[in-house]
Amino acid sequence: MSMLSTAFFWIIDHQDEFFRALGQHLLMSGVSLALALAIGLPLSILIVNYGRFAFGVINIVNGLRTIPSLAILAIMLPLLGIGILPSIVALTVLALPPILLNAYVGLRDVDADAVEAAIGMGMSRSQVLRKIRIPLAAPAMFAGARTAAVQVLAGATLAPFIGGGGLGDFIATGIGMMDMSRLIVGAVPIAILALATEFILGRTEKRLFAERTAA
Repeated sequence: MSMLSTAFFWIIDHQDEFFRALGQHLLMSGVSLALALAIGLPLSILIVNYGRFAFGVINIVNGLRTIPSLAILAIMLPLLGIGILPSIVALTVLALPPILLNAYVGLRDVDADAVEAAIGMGMSRSQVLRKIRIPLAAPAMFAGARTAAVQVLAGATLAPFIGGGGLGDFIATGIGMMDMSRLIVGAVPIAILALATEFILGRTEKRLFAERTAA
């Protein structure tokens, strides 16, 4: 019997444990992504018209991108202890850079002629933002959220190292016990989740913005 088959039958025999871990994984990922969107999108709108302030914020966020996922989780351990809360905070930090950077670049690089035309029609800065900048930057914003979603699903694999639970528990247990079938119980569903998320969001992005281009 192959390890994949053994892992499948283990899931059948331990459905409660598996679906509890799956639920924790999705909860951590979903809450983290929502928090990163709630922080990153408004912040990008706030800084887009302030060059020097934006420069500082973007440099800080770019700095976050260089920190390995496990290091971010480890930093949370002495600050917030163990459990799902520090895992969510760490994953939010992981998701923030692609969301903020894509949204900022999208807003900043909106067609200058469209902005000037809107101003010439008498629109205020807030109206230009709502009716011109944000709609035109929407594809870049969506792309940032798509990248962040996949990164968070993958990054949540490391949450067990600070007691966050999730599917990564099976991977950690499998490595610790040298049990490849248990490792597969965690690794394969995480890979499927990441691939499915990338595929679904990619198709959604094409449909949303292809329709807009055609219109």
